[in-house]
Amino acid sequence: MTEGFGKIVQLIFSGLMILIGGMIGAQVAQLFFPIIPAEWFAAWKEWLPLWMPGKILMTIFSVVLFAFMGLMTSPLFLRVLGSMGSFIESHLKNTSWSEITSATVGMIIGLLIANLLALPFSDLPFGSYMAVVLNVVLAYLGARILLKRQSDFRNVFGPIRTLKERLSMIKEQPHHDDDGFSAEEQPWEVPKKILDTSVIIDGRILDVARTGFLEGIVLIPQFVLHELQAVADSTDPARRTRGRRGLDVVNELQRLSDLQIEIVDASLKHLKADSVDSALVVLAEKIGGQILTTDYNLNKLAQIQGIRVLNVNDLANALKPMLLPGETIIIDIIREGKEPHQGVGYLDDGTMFVVEDGENYIGKRVEVVVTSMLQTSAGRMVFGRIRREVRAS
Repeated sequence: MTEGFGKIVQLIFSGLMILIGGMIGAQVAQLFFPIIPAEWFAAWKEWLPLWMPGKILMTIFSVVLFAFMGLMTSPLFLRVLGSMGSFIESHLKNTSWSEITSATVGMIIGLLIANLLALPFSDLPFGSYMAVVLNVVLAYLGARILLKRQSDFRNVFGPIRTLKERLSMIKEQPHHDDDGFSAEEQPWEVPKKILDTSVIIDGRILDVARTGFLEGIVLIPQFVLHELQAVADSTDPARRTRGRRGLDVVNELQRLSDLQIEIVDASLKHLKADSVDSALVVLAEKIGGQILTTDYNLNKLAQIQGIRVLNVNDLANALKPMLLPGETIIIDIIREGKEPHQGVGYLDDGTMFVVEDGENYIGKRVEVVVTSMLQTSAGRMVFGRIRREVRAS
């Protein structure tokens, strides 16, 4: 059915090109009549039938010639239009409706100004050319300026909204919508949240989603799935396991009935980004969304660009029971620390515990006293000193 529809479109377009070509041919013939000397037509009468003057024959020849040219060039024009449509469609996939609306309004304003400016020059010989140039330039500038200043454009309607609110307050009974909320009680729209590769591989986001604390639309860009697949296809067994776990987390998130997961068809090329982190920032800026991550570097990069970041490590740190200085805890020292004579162990929740003078107790269980803690977006570290060695019973 698609092929049949395509053939019908091709036939209609070919007929349209033939008609346009014939009209152009007739106009071209009319342009050449004043140029050709009248003596030539008089000379042609000896070779032409009496019932067909030279001008009519020239017009027919020009119409047939340009109609044939239109027929021959119709497949080329059809391919060009198809390519332009695909190009525009691919660039509009990651463009929000607010951006499209702002650009369209700016283009219309630019066209109106261009035609007003070109009106005084309409009677001049170059007036039509100036009108074309003004329309193209001002339409582009209008779309570009309003797209860049769309936030200011929204503020133009601020006084109108304020007047509407004041009028609603004058009424005795507040107006309620179908959902039962008044104009002042309408709930805020929840920003869309974008998952990055690190938070998917981490897996804790699945537990957060199951508890119902994650609301709104959750987006997973296509380039993040590609990165997950590359990690899952790695030759390194550890990376391959992490990648497959990330893909399993995506499948489990899609099965949650209370969560709305959307796969965004976006690539690094479309977002004009050279890395996954920069593409996430660009996408979040375009849609006004938030980034869910455990990556410390992405956290800082997004904050520099003014993007709101939800760090799962910050959430986990906020929910961890705090260890106060002076408390004692029993841990196993498993390796050396970065500084001399330090030993490192881990709590049950994975928190790193750095023990002073613990190098000689590697492989042993000790009781330590908490001295201080360091909590960052990258995680939490606890520092302490040895109180005594715990003997195996």
